[in-house]
Amino acid sequence: MQPFKIAPAPWSLTGRGFVLLYHFPAAFNQQFGFMADYQQAGYKGGLGAVMLVDYNSSDVGPYYELLFIPGFFYLRGKLTFSISKIYVSSYDSLWNARENWAIPKELAQFKISELPDGSFVFGAEQQNHKFFEAQLKPGKWQLPFTSKLLPLTRITQQNPSGQLLLTSIAVKGPVRFCSLQTIYSDPDFFSPLQQLQPIAAFMLPDFLMTFRVAKRL
Repeated sequence: MQPFKIAPAPWSLTGRGFVLLYHFPAAFNQQFGFMADYQQAGYKGGLGAVMLVDYNSSDVGPYYELLFIPGFFYLRGKLTFSISKIYVSSYDSLWNARENWAIPKELAQFKISELPDGSFVFGAEQQNHKFFEAQLKPGKWQLPFTSKLLPLTRITQQNPSGQLLLTSIAVKGPVRFCSLQTIYSDPDFFSPLQQLQPIAAFMLPDFLMTFRVAKRL
């Protein structure tokens, strides 16, 4: 099925989101990490992440996103991150991301609500089955952030023909520390994060993100 809008890279996106950092045990990722064969072969572990994102603008319009990064991967001589599971609320985002960067997006329905105490509840479901929900409360203080401070801001994904694509990502905006209050995910749909404790949790209340043109490895 063709999308309503075809949007080649690069993309510029704005919005708000949460980042949960983990050191996933290798056994956890082998069982629950949804890793493809090429990711299994290149898996190195280390720092992994879960991201919950509300894009209020992008090259294909606003959408929600939930994604899982198991850790670092060594692929074709490059040490990078790689996404093994990702859901979005927009078919245009799904189709274009697969074409531009080989990101294996799937469709889901999302709901984000803000509670009176300032915490946020982020949920995702398919066919009326809620497979993910997290409640996070951001702190009051925020600091400036830019991805230029990080040693790695790139992902490698494999397209259906077996070609590896390397994509650089830039992010900037304020960041706040968060407390993760509750989290649950159905392991048939997403890694069961209720089994683990994150190293840290952050909110980016107003970010600008750039997804550059992918390079073939």
